[in-house]
Parts: sequence; structure tokens; C-alpha cells
Amino acid sequence: MAQKLFIGGLAFSTSTERLREVFAAAGQVESSAVVTDRDTGRSRGFGFVEMATAEEAEKAIAQFNGKDLDGRQIRVEKASASGGTRGSGGGNSRGFGGSSRGGRW
Repeated sequence: MAQKLFIGGLAFSTSTERLREVFAAAGQVESSAVVTDRDTGRSRGFGFVEMATAEEAEKAIAQFNGKDLDGRQIRVEKASASGGTRGSGGGNSRGFGGSSRGGRW
């Protein structure tokens, strides 16, 4: 079963194709994507790689986490089921829940 990995700390010059090339050293890459800003098209410094198997994903984590890629030290970890690596509940950046819209509590 395919396993999606979060890749953080990417150089702004790192392309989707470059990510695919590098991670192919750890196994079969099903997909790769560098996330870009919707307005400017510039890299946001992170991306995702989907490895064909969980074993290949573990190999990629061991091989590339903390290593240099295009002049930057990258972070490689399993992507969470919610699509990100951080908590994604409602609320604001201080960890308080609830709505950020105006009105009553």
C-alpha cells in the first residue's frame, strides 16, 4: 500500500521532478509534488512524495531525513491522514478551540 511522506525545509529551487529523482533512490515513487503559492507560483518550501510501499517509505525516511538537498537540510516524515503533519483542528494558533468568527461565545 502506498505511503505519503511530508518533505519539509525544501529549497525554493527544488522542483517536483527533482524531488521524484532523489526519492527514487529509496524505491518506486508513485507521485511527488512541491507545494506552490497560489498567487505567485513560488515554492512554499515543502512538498509530498508518495512511495509505492510502506517499506520504501520507511527506507526514504531513514535515507533522507536530516540530509542536505539542494543546499537545505530537509525533514522527511509520514504525512498524517488529515493531509498535514501538524494538528489540524479548529481554533487559533495558540491552541484554543472554538470559532474565529465574531459573535457570541
